[in-house]
Amino acid sequence: MRMAMEQAMTQTSELATALVTGSSRGIGAAIAERLRARGLRVIGHARTAIDVDTIAADLNDPTAAARIWDEALERSGGRIDCLVNNAGLFEANPIDRSDIEWLDNWEDTLRINLTAAAELSRFAVRGWLAEGRAGRIVHIASRAGYRGDSPDHWHYAAAKGGMIAMHKTIARHYAIKGVMSYAICPGFTDTAMAGDYLDSRGGPGLLADIPLGRVATPDEIAAIAEFCALDAPESMTGAVIDANGASYVR
Repeated sequence: MRMAMEQAMTQTSELATALVTGSSRGIGAAIAERLRARGLRVIGHARTAIDVDTIAADLNDPTAAARIWDEALERSGGRIDCLVNNAGLFEANPIDRSDIEWLDNWEDTLRINLTAAAELSRFAVRGWLAEGRAGRIVHIASRAGYRGDSPDHWHYAAAKGGMIAMHKTIARHYAIKGVMSYAICPGFTDTAMAGDYLDSRGGPGLLADIPLGRVATPDEIAAIAEFCALDAPESMTGAVIDANGASYVR
């Protein structure tokens, strides 16, 4: 009943498929590239379609996650073996904003960073259980889920903390059914999103808080995601992997 993804990839009649959200740039693009290089068919997602393999959808739309999943199933012939929850929103939300502005920004961030990931994870787990197949979920969380974030980013830290808790729950309850869940917690990474944050915190001065002396590259995080998606042993399910240059150790 249970079939490891690497075994599925050896069958010429079936090509393992991964759905990667937020795949148009940064970490998501690097993950998609690595998985394709390993022989997977990758169906990407972005707000705007960048190629024929990318589904266009705005995760602010409450119906987006269901549409992404349904379209990915259609494109893959009904089989998705791995879900990578990577899409994220990182915008400042100062506490001195008006009540409605602050709440709107809070809810937008949680919808994109947590709720959409939860919906897609639910669709994946429910499908794998119904079909009696193994599957893997890789969640791109953040060190903010453990150590918190800036005074303007309560919402981001809360969303990533929720993602970590969700991941652990999935791992604990569905491993016996062949559903594996892994989470990665990057620190600062050299993406456009992180660049804005670095600039707002003084740029290079922030590197003093990173013992490694530099931020991570998207490919470093993608290498961990590739390992989780394809090579990590089942006994690692539930693991949270830190990748922050020792700026936060647990």
